[in-house]
Amino acid sequence: MNRYFLSLSLLAALPLAAHAQWQPTAELGVVNTTGNSETTSVNGKFALSGEDEAWTHDYYAAALRAESSDELTANRVELGAKSARKLGERSYLGGVGRYENDDFSAYRYQATLAVNYGFEAFKTDRRRLLLEAGPGIRSARLADSGESERDALLRGFADYKHQITDSTNFFNTLLVEAAQDNTFLQNDIGISVSINRTLALKAALQARHNTDAPGNRDRTDTLASVNIVWSPHEKRD
Repeated sequence: MNRYFLSLSLLAALPLAAHAQWQPTAELGVVNTTGNSETTSVNGKFALSGEDEAWTHDYYAAALRAESSDELTANRVELGAKSARKLGERSYLGGVGRYENDDFSAYRYQATLAVNYGFEAFKTDRRRLLLEAGPGIRSARLADSGESERDALLRGFADYKHQITDSTNFFNTLLVEAAQDNTFLQNDIGISVSINRTLALKAALQARHNTDAPGNRDRTDTLASVNIVWSPHEKRD
């Protein structure tokens, strides 16, 4: 694992508060077909959020694996960490990092670290828009040539949520990591519907784009998923 991401994870863990309230969330989606075509696809994510009077913390691990007729067609692991110091009721400042390893991407891995300023652009009983921005660094290795890239980046993030009904929640998140060698964009849009107090059904479409994709690789990947989401509280993301 890239040493920059490990450094951020250690820094993010330093201010953890003993009295923080922690909220775990897990989701899983599985598709299996047999007959003329045999396909298996599994995607999952585990997230942990914590908060106290002064700090907020968010960690996650996500994975995607797919096989078609015994041939591996997707294999990706992603890790993320964020810790921030509250500056008031609607703003915060901290650090954020992301690491991904994708066997079918133009990059063997990409890792980013950034200073993160965030604020709530607006918040009502039903709607919320969260915006984040900050400078950072990016480290990556090309899959075909094995060459390394390291440059500065500008990170932007937007998170919009709309509670349509008491049981139905619309969400859309956009991540932009803009660097000289490559700009990475990821957009997740979807709807989650509560089944009971701890389970929900989530349908989502994810689009990932790299502006630079050497070796005639596709610049854009998409993932449509229907997952079961578990959370010990009624609040849905």
